[in-house]
Amino acid sequence: EGRRVFANLTVMEHLELGGYTPQDNAGNEKILKRVFAKFPRLEERKSQAAGTLSGGEQQMLAIGRALMSSPKLLLMDEPSMGLAPLLVREIFEIIKEINRNDGTTILLVEQNAHMALSIAHKAYVLETGRIIMEGDPEKLASDEAIRKAYLGE
Repeated sequence: EGRRVFANLTVMEHLELGGYTPQDNAGNEKILKRVFAKFPRLEERKSQAAGTLSGGEQQMLAIGRALMSSPKLLLMDEPSMGLAPLLVREIFEIIKEINRNDGTTILLVEQNAHMALSIAHKAYVLETGRIIMEGDPEKLASDEAIRKAYLGE
């Protein structure tokens, strides 16, 4: 949540930090190419300080930094927070792609219930820290109580 970029570090420095492991770093160049393929704007701005990026670009950087370690599980908290609707759609398409093409499991916590349910394989509804419903995202999205309480319908 909140992207948490180091304002004075460049885009490239962020990505290098994300890929840092005490083991062999030989595969980092390949991973970096995949991150740049997902986020071409990051490649264009690789020498730019992260603090000067737009909110959407910072979100892309935070996701790219996480992908540099080739995670099996990626936890995302409010990736749409503070982004314009067009960027929200772009970020969610990338999240779907990461899951589908990279095989990364994604645990997504998101207030934008419409978008979250549209890409989820399984959904949980939390209320004051407790799971009150779980199941197929389409079934939850069509549940009248869920639609009134969480989808604004």
